[in-house]
Amino acid sequence: MPIIRYQGKLLECIQGATLRNVILNHDLTVHTDKAHYINCRGFGTCGTCAVKLTGPASPVTKKEKWRLNFYPHKIENGLRLACQVKVEGDIEVKKFEGFWGEKIS
Repeated sequence: MPIIRYQGKLLECIQGATLRNVILNHDLTVHTDKAHYINCRGFGTCGTCAVKLTGPASPVTKKEKWRLNFYPHKIENGLRLACQVKVEGDIEVKKFEGFWGEKIS
């Protein structure tokens, strides 16, 4: 079973699970500040669950390309929408600052 490294914790999940759901099921969040309350609930339209991934995951979806290609995101930053990512193996996840998690340091 894949292991997700996130916020100093190790989260176990089944292969093919949606990253956002796994994180929420472990009482954590992929949202910052008010985005925790104001988000699209996993439909891939708001962009507030953007994260940086290292490790095997599903390919970028059309919905991700669409949302991560306009402000405040830039597709070339390499972020992914946690609500669209299927976990395919052990991954490390990093959340950045900013309402949409777009402020890459």
